Amino acid sequence: MAAAWNVILLDIEGTTSSVSYVFDVMFPYVLRELDNFLKCGWNEPELGPVLDLIAQDAGSEDFASWTADCTDELQRREKVATEIRRLMDGDVKATGLKALQGLIWKDGFERGELVAQVYDDVPEALEAWTSAGLRVYIYSSGSIKAQKLFFGHSEAGNLLKYFSGHFDTTTGPKKEASSYNAIAAEVGEAAEKILFISDIVAELDAAKEIGMDTRLSIRPGNKPVEDGHAHQAITSFAQVSIG
Repeated sequence: MAAAWNVILLDIEGTTSSVSYVFDVMFPYVLRELDNFLKCGWNEPELGPVLDLIAQDAGSEDFASWTADCTDELQRREKVATEIRRLMDGDVKATGLKALQGLIWKDGFERGELVAQVYDDVPEALEAWTSAGLRVYIYSSGSIKAQKLFFGHSEAGNLLKYFSGHFDTTTGPKKEASSYNAIAAEVGEAAEKILFISDIVAELDAAKEIGMDTRLSIRPGNKPVEDGHAHQAITSFAQVSIG
């Protein structure tokens, strides 16, 4: 029997990996390394566009305009660090923040200081799905660069071979139906042929609004979900029947 879907779209936190790993390991790593990273990498070419994004998220045209009141590099670095800490304290899903986090995590993963946690059922499911001909994509608030680092340096090894592509908030907010329309168009599939799995009901609602099938991920440590939602709950990817 053919699978009900051609594409499986996955969230990360609370779906493939524990929320606690992200909040208790990855976020504190950024805060711990932030000042030194900015100091050592200030003149690196990859940082410039990220600084412009941070400034634009803060309402300025670019980084030069945003830091026009700063008199030297130290003040500029301090302004960036203060803004990053403010955004992280508020759990703001800002594109510039995510891009900078990705750069800092890149250092951590490549040095072996970070090893991404995934649930035990995830690698087996990815193998089964892709072997059955399904395409698997990630849609996360974390930047695409950070997603690739995460799955490329997991405790189960390099899992990137299982993914056909990645989406982040540059596609659109995860709680808006238009974002899922954009993803369906990008992967070239009717919404009805896409299954989206997430631990956030509002995200699933947005996906279902355009016709995607959905599953609510229930994992240890996830926030409790109130009754009354319209999504089938699963506690393991093994419960996703592909026919």
